[in-house]
Amino acid sequence: MKLSRAAIALYVGLVFASGLVLGAFGQRLYTASVVVPRQRPNPEEFRKRIVAEYQSRLKLSPDQVGKLNQILDDTRARMEETRKSMRPAYQKIHEEQVAKIREILAPEQLSEYDKMRKEREEREQHQKQSGRGI
Repeated sequence: MKLSRAAIALYVGLVFASGLVLGAFGQRLYTASVVVPRQRPNPEEFRKRIVAEYQSRLKLSPDQVGKLNQILDDTRARMEETRKSMRPAYQKIHEEQVAKIREILAPEQLSEYDKMRKEREEREQHQKQSGRGI
């Protein structure tokens, strides 16, 4: 079978086009960035950013900045109060969960469960001490 010049040119064009598409795809894959999980900002850094943004965009006076800081302090105190008042309710729910789990476990599983809970508590304590919080 003899191919015409037009058919040969079409095939060469298709090979070139497929190489171009494959090269672009490969380049995109090669340069793809890795997704890094966002870390929560430090509360003080977050506050400084917020105050700075309010100052620049709203053109706050020094008196207004002082009042804004007082509002943020009050809000933080109220939020912490609310968290503290809710903590006993969460603790009670957690204790009920532990009791229900202990009921379904066989005696030989209880010791391993207690060991797992102790390890988790130590990990959480270590995280709190190292400043990462939970």
